[in-house]
Amino acid sequence: MQPATQETSSPATPDGMSRRAVLRLSAAGLLGASFGVGTAIGLTRWVRTTPQPYRFFSAAEAALLIALCEQIIPRDDAPGATDAGVIHYIDRQLCGKFADQQAAYRLGLAAFGKTCLQVYQMPFEQLSFTQQTEAVRLIEAEKAPRELWGEQSQQEFFSLVIDHTRQGFYGSPRHGGNRDYASYRMLGLAYPNIIGRNRYGSKRPD
Repeated sequence: MQPATQETSSPATPDGMSRRAVLRLSAAGLLGASFGVGTAIGLTRWVRTTPQPYRFFSAAEAALLIALCEQIIPRDDAPGATDAGVIHYIDRQLCGKFADQQAAYRLGLAAFGKTCLQVYQMPFEQLSFTQQTEAVRLIEAEKAPRELWGEQSQQEFFSLVIDHTRQGFYGSPRHGGNRDYASYRMLGLAYPNIIGRNRYGSKRPD
C-alpha cells in the first residue's frame, strides 16, 4: 500500500483532464461559492471549455480538406499547402467573405469522403499519396459514384477547393494563409507593399 501522502494516478476524464484535477477544482469552486465567487458546476464547465481549432470545419472535415489541399500544392523541396496553413485561410473565409459557399464545402467534403470509402474502403487521408491522386482525378473527371453526390457537381467542388487553396497559399498572410510567407520565400519575393495598407511595417520574409 502506498503512503497516504503520495498521490496515485486516477483515470482521465474524456476531455483529458484527470478526475483528481476536476475534483480539486470543484472543491475550490465550492469554497469560492461561499464567498460569492462561483459554483463547482460553473467551474467544471469552464475547465472543460477548450478553444476549437477551426471556426467552421469539424476536425474530421478539416483532416480531409488538409489532405486534399496537399494534393493541389504538395510539399517537396518547398513548403506545401499544409505548411502554409491553407486550411486556416479557407476556414476563416468561410465564416466571412465565402459564407455563401459553406454548403458547397459541407456537402462536397461529405460526398468525397463517402466516395473514398466506397471505392477504396478507406478514408481519403489514410490512402497512399498515389491513391489520393487517383481519387482526386476521379472527381475532377466527374466519375465518382453519382448517387453519392446528388445534384452537386464534383468538378465544381474540386475547382472551388483549387481556387481557395491557391489563394491561401499565395495570398497575404493577413487573410489567414501563407504562414511565415511560405510562397513568398519559395518565389524569392519581398513582401509586396500596398500603398495605404502596409500593416506589417518593415517586416519582410528573409
